[in-house]
Amino acid sequence: MTADSSLSQAVRERYAEAARQALTTNTTSCCGGASGCGQSTAPLSIDPITSNLYDEEQTPFNGALAASLGCGNPTALIELQPGEHVLDLGSGGGLDVLLSARRIAPDGIAYGLDMTPEMHELAQKHQAEAGVTNAEFMVGSIEDIPMADSSVDVVISNCVINLSHDKDAVLSEAHRVLRPGGRFAVSDIVLLRDIPTELTKVVSLWTGCISGALRDVDYVAKLHSVGFLDASTEVTRSYDRAELEAMSEYIDPAQLPSGMSLAEAIQALDGAFASAFIRARKPL
Repeated sequence: MTADSSLSQAVRERYAEAARQALTTNTTSCCGGASGCGQSTAPLSIDPITSNLYDEEQTPFNGALAASLGCGNPTALIELQPGEHVLDLGSGGGLDVLLSARRIAPDGIAYGLDMTPEMHELAQKHQAEAGVTNAEFMVGSIEDIPMADSSVDVVISNCVINLSHDKDAVLSEAHRVLRPGGRFAVSDIVLLRDIPTELTKVVSLWTGCISGALRDVDYVAKLHSVGFLDASTEVTRSYDRAELEAMSEYIDPAQLPSGMSLAEAIQALDGAFASAFIRARKPL
């Protein structure tokens, strides 16, 4: 098994387990830990990355909200119009798809794409509970989107592209399926400075949304390289040392580079990453 396929399998297994957990307990744990909005009676650890991203009073889909594993709220940062077609890459439990579907109704369609059958099942469950009819969920790879060229108006995503082993393919595919003038509007983890190369190979950090992240400047460069215009990043949430320490309980010290302690890993990551909103548009 190659390093890329090993990472993909680790991500797949971690998110499949999160979906199984949500299907049975209505709580989730992925980018660090619990989402902070689960319904379990057991105490939950609050994950700084995934918590407090949505206004619960304006988000009626309780099951999907409890299963949200994102690092932002792309639907709050992009203007969607009735009748548009929207694609969510790595749609997970379906929250952003359902929120988008509500805003583009009655004639628009929101599509969700996820690589794990378990997440697909969870999203369909949440769709049925919400009674949303203008949404469709698919199982597939964000590196090879199973949709026709120029078929959607907006591509969104929430803390998923950083997990891909082939980000160039993801961005190229997003550009392909967008209609001319279409918009790329995703929330993701970005690096604000370089981190030690050895940390980028730590699987538990990769599946936890940190070391798979691109430098903010590299994200913009890659978007431009596949044909997007006006690419930009905007930090929406930064993380201090205390939050890194809170997340450290989800990192397996045995996976750290030889001779590196957990405290040293935290020091290396302090101030290095943030949640950001990434925008770009496809030329007319």
